[in-house]
Amino acid sequence: MIFSLGTFAQGDGARFAGLCFGERVIALREVHDLARQAGAHWARDASVLDLLQDWDASLVALQRLADRLTPQHEAARPMAELRVHAPVDLPRQVICTGANYRKHVVDLTIDMGVGPEGLAGDELRRWAEKMMDERAATGEPYAFPKLPSAITGAFDPIVLPETSAQPDWELELAVIIGRPARHVRREDALGYVAGYAIVNDVSARDLIARTDYKMLGTDWLRSKSPPSFMPFGPVLVPACFVPDPQKLRITLKLNGQSMQDESTSDMLFDVARQIEYLSRHVQLWPGDLIATGSPAGNGTHYGRFLRHGDVVDSTIEGLGAQRNVCVDPGRG
Repeated sequence: MIFSLGTFAQGDGARFAGLCFGERVIALREVHDLARQAGAHWARDASVLDLLQDWDASLVALQRLADRLTPQHEAARPMAELRVHAPVDLPRQVICTGANYRKHVVDLTIDMGVGPEGLAGDELRRWAEKMMDERAATGEPYAFPKLPSAITGAFDPIVLPETSAQPDWELELAVIIGRPARHVRREDALGYVAGYAIVNDVSARDLIARTDYKMLGTDWLRSKSPPSFMPFGPVLVPACFVPDPQKLRITLKLNGQSMQDESTSDMLFDVARQIEYLSRHVQLWPGDLIATGSPAGNGTHYGRFLRHGDVVDSTIEGLGAQRNVCVDPGRG
């Protein structure tokens, strides 16, 4: 039985971990006795993050539990009747991989006219494409942290801060780690993945570069981590139900207009390579979130940034959908 996991609440009530069959949610606390019979060792009020701490055992118990339940179970509730929180509430670490889609980086090179002096148009594009192919073959991922306090639910508003005039969307495939990971080999890396989800790595474009002291370079704190700048979810789909994370369609619409529509196959560095690279430099823990990069079609490309009242619809094949309304708190 295919299932996913999420974190939910009845209105403003206490949050609970839920086992999801499509759009139907069963609170794990309501089937705890049945879960124990299936081999579960988690507490009645365990969170999704708690389950991830011993993911191999939790997954086996969840699979057995799912086989004993149906979407019509008496404890099942429609997801639409629940408050949907981030499925992992909250990860201890959030790491983002930047400039990781080939077409995205090539388009940015053209849009910004960055390249050897005298190159433009098709010549500049060919140069950029060659540079990306070389980077994919011999280079390394580019990663940076984002604060977990930026995370919000899949249907919560995106609050546009007064500090930025260029808030931008970046739909991304999220990887949720299921085992402690350090010095992981690429060929083993996917075995450390608990599951996948949707995130939108909202970014304040005009705050990325420090202009007061250019030698400081990029400022990821102010540009990436305001509250609500990472809608996450609605659910975590276990990796066993995602045959190939490099063959997923990723689509974002702004007010109904398609802005991003790409395959995860366009990544320069695939999920396994990212885990290999990150675990070489830092300790990854169960529940950690890796945002794997955003495809072509950000607001920078269109010269169009998020405004009050905008509706952002985001989907990744097999992982559900988000809908976030942009809100300027100063306008009520």
